Amino acid sequence: MNTRLPREITIRDWRLPPLPGFWSTLLVLAVLVGVWSGLYTVPSDSVAIVQRFGKYIKEVPPGLHIKVPFGVDLATIIPVKRQLKQEFGFATPGSTDPYQSARDPERETQMVTGDLNSALVEWVVQYRIAEPLKFLFQIRDPRMTLRDVSESVMREVVGDRTVDEVITIGRQEIEVEALARMQALAGKYELGVSIDQVQLKNVNPPRPVQASFNEVNQAQQEKEKLINEARREYNKVIPLAEGERDQRIREAEGYRLKRVNEAEGDVARFSAVLAEYLKAPEVTKRRIYLETLQQVLPMLRSKIILDEEGRQILPLLQLDSEKAGKP
Repeated sequence: MNTRLPREITIRDWRLPPLPGFWSTLLVLAVLVGVWSGLYTVPSDSVAIVQRFGKYIKEVPPGLHIKVPFGVDLATIIPVKRQLKQEFGFATPGSTDPYQSARDPERETQMVTGDLNSALVEWVVQYRIAEPLKFLFQIRDPRMTLRDVSESVMREVVGDRTVDEVITIGRQEIEVEALARMQALAGKYELGVSIDQVQLKNVNPPRPVQASFNEVNQAQQEKEKLINEARREYNKVIPLAEGERDQRIREAEGYRLKRVNEAEGDVARFSAVLAEYLKAPEVTKRRIYLETLQQVLPMLRSKIILDEEGRQILPLLQLDSEKAGKP
């Protein structure tokens, strides 16, 4: 039996089979991949920072743009017109920003006040990316740094106040002071962000004493309610009484002026009559007599004028007309 070993195959004997469509297909795929990786869109509320091999090239406005494909250029989208926020002590369900909520909310809320009491503080920091270059290149992790700055400032501000101020009357002051300090530190660290607002959400005492604090708050609210009701009654009664008082005073003032004017008029009239009397006493007496009769006589029902010498006629008159008509 004749067996022949196969001839040894060398590299020189290998040849690529002729595939006319292979190279064209590969070229088309390369073009498609290049176009797909070279085109990018910047949203209307953002800008893009373009880097070539890691080096900053330019800042691109919103719209459709082209870059060098295959990973040569890298475009990072920065939402400069969008207001972002970070939550401390709680988490909003469904948030896509990994830096928005805390990994350990319970630890963040526990704070010590200035009178060595503890409080559970929840707050929100709203900010915008104002300088994209500093935000990307100045700090390694600016969002996490902002969280650390916010927590540090809030603990410092809360630690300067008593627990009653933190829970009740000092909330607005805490927000204003914390905002000013966070803005100063953000500028000092060159985070590239602008902090717009710091808002306290829930400020509660520790859980073992929450029931007692709630009772105190309820009592405080009840006191304020009673005070407001008393003020309402005061505003309803007192202005009315003051109005009546002013009306009585004006009436009395008017009556006083009337009486004074009448008295002054009587005095002036008497003085005028006295002057005339001193000039002609008899004439003045008769004039006064006649004027008095002129005022008195119209008020009489019947008038009988008798002569001084006619003394016998009076018994003959029927003075009572009603009795005169009877038999």
